[in-house]
Amino acid sequence: MARSVAEAQRPPRIAMLGGTFDPVHLGHLRSAVELREALALDCVHMVPAARSPLRDAPQVAPEDRLALLRLGIGDTPGLIADAREFSRRGPSYSADTLAELREAYGPEARLVMALGHDAFMRLAEWREPHRLFELAHVVVIDRPDHEAPRPEALGELLAGREVERVAELMAEPHGRLLRLALPSRMAISATEVRRRLARGDSVRYLLPEAVESHVLAHGLYRETGR
Repeated sequence: MARSVAEAQRPPRIAMLGGTFDPVHLGHLRSAVELREALALDCVHMVPAARSPLRDAPQVAPEDRLALLRLGIGDTPGLIADAREFSRRGPSYSADTLAELREAYGPEARLVMALGHDAFMRLAEWREPHRLFELAHVVVIDRPDHEAPRPEALGELLAGREVERVAELMAEPHGRLLRLALPSRMAISATEVRRRLARGDSVRYLLPEAVESHVLAHGLYRETGR
């Protein structure tokens, strides 16, 4: 679809949606689509982590997770399977990825880091958390069943940053926080998907068909001996 003159003149709107994607499921993909719609984004970089500093090691190899992500995205407009963290040594730090995206899209781009509620609650523990806001906005994809008090360090990190509307978020290139409730709110757990695959149980309608077919054909996540 051709962009209007006004859209062509505005700064690009880009999001980074990171995760282990172990494996990518319909909840991840639907969230990316709805995030793009809600924020009128040009594209969403879905960035699988090579090694997450705050999570256990992924169960399958990076190249397998990337292949599954590419299969899951398929030809979906505006979604990009971004393998840049696999080319860096050591843990995958979001600040480094945002810095690369900022350099690629320029200082006026509206750059967004989107994350889920669980990751958000630990944001103050991340490496260089203040730098995240120097590079991008943070958008929290809210979970309706999750209301917990914020850690004190998180409250200090967010002081003066929160906005309530997309227009306020996009008024500046970086530095703000928006909590966003997406329409579908698909509560699919990658942990449960892995358990079902390990047992040989059905994952139909939890994974895209192409992802399910690849996983089953290659025996990914299956318990040894089954």
